[in-house]
Amino acid sequence: MRTGERSSEIGMSSLGEQRVLILHNRYRQPGGEERYVEQLADLLQREAEFSALLERSSSRSGAVKAGSALVRGGLNADEVGDFVRDNSITVVHAHNILPSFGWRGLAAASEAGAAVVLHLHNYRLFCAIGTAFRDGHDCTECAPKNTGAGKSTGAGLRHNCRGSLPEAAAYAYGLGRWQSATIESVDRFAAPVRQLGEDLTALGIDLPVSVLPSWLPDSEFANTSQAGSGEYALFVGRVTEDKGIFVAIEAAAASGVPLRVAGDGPDIRRAQQLAAERAAPVEFLGRIDGQAMVAARMGAAFAVLPSIWREVLPLSALEALSAGLPLVTSDRGGLPELTEPGLVFAAGDHEAMAGVMTRLFADSGVRRAAGSAALDRARAVYSEAAFGPRLAALYDDAIAARAARVNSA
Repeated sequence: MRTGERSSEIGMSSLGEQRVLILHNRYRQPGGEERYVEQLADLLQREAEFSALLERSSSRSGAVKAGSALVRGGLNADEVGDFVRDNSITVVHAHNILPSFGWRGLAAASEAGAAVVLHLHNYRLFCAIGTAFRDGHDCTECAPKNTGAGKSTGAGLRHNCRGSLPEAAAYAYGLGRWQSATIESVDRFAAPVRQLGEDLTALGIDLPVSVLPSWLPDSEFANTSQAGSGEYALFVGRVTEDKGIFVAIEAAAASGVPLRVAGDGPDIRRAQQLAAERAAPVEFLGRIDGQAMVAARMGAAFAVLPSIWREVLPLSALEALSAGLPLVTSDRGGLPELTEPGLVFAAGDHEAMAGVMTRLFADSGVRRAAGSAALDRARAVYSEAAFGPRLAALYDDAIAARAARVNSA
């Protein structure tokens, strides 16, 4: 557990009145959500009256313990409740709660006096793998619209979405059995894009969702956009079918626009083989970070995010915008909310993507203007200065919602 007292200079007065506990169950393979939680913990250490981070890890939980947690709706909830009481916590900000925290951890926090915020980064309220996507297409068989509230999400077991039948069985039972209890334990839900809340409503989960866009530290913003002099399109992320890597390669082949791929993943060999077969101008950089990633973005003309699943708000999108790169995206999930309408194409349509890439690559002036607009958008929407007041307002809303609920009980 990590704790911190408020810094001497508080830039966000409302946050400066809060005592916050962050809950997060780390994934087996750390990703963007882990970085989000780390950034949030750092911000609250500086700005809140008091903050603490309570993490558990799936990589350290055995299969039996994880399965038990899912079936029971969480383990060791007293740890959460005791910490809330002992430290006069006003807000518990939870992220991934499965398998170890579960609804019982949220309920314990509420019973101990804290307002509870559950941050939705994906579709884990009903989907065992969080993506609502399998075998190359959308899958919402486990959503309440199709199963009924509180009913078994057995399709996840039938399709073995977790890749392990015992694990799939535990998720199938736990997600369905404890979905209503989870929702009832939360005062406010947060989502990084509007689309996620709208999607959940359409799928039978109507929640009080506040849009809380993600953010990047000021140090990660470029001074100016270099897109006008860029020499290639840039794909950053896991090399998987759902991220649209095959669409991007086909688009590069059709347009002739050079594409650099920064990342690795389970579909890397298939991607390399497709690029060779199509004689596509694609260079695979592997997994890079630090100055190598900075250099890759500085040399790019624009970034591409051709996801075919309902992508929410990938960290790579914010990093592209903060680098001053125009963002070419598919029309899936929250991606269209991040960029200009003229840079959005129909998911899976490599010819449409190729058309956008061709037009953008051919005109340095258009790229320069689009890159500057991207950087301006990033500063206005995805900076810490923009994030802080939204976070404070979310906490205030959660506290008010809890008070209203307690008074009406």
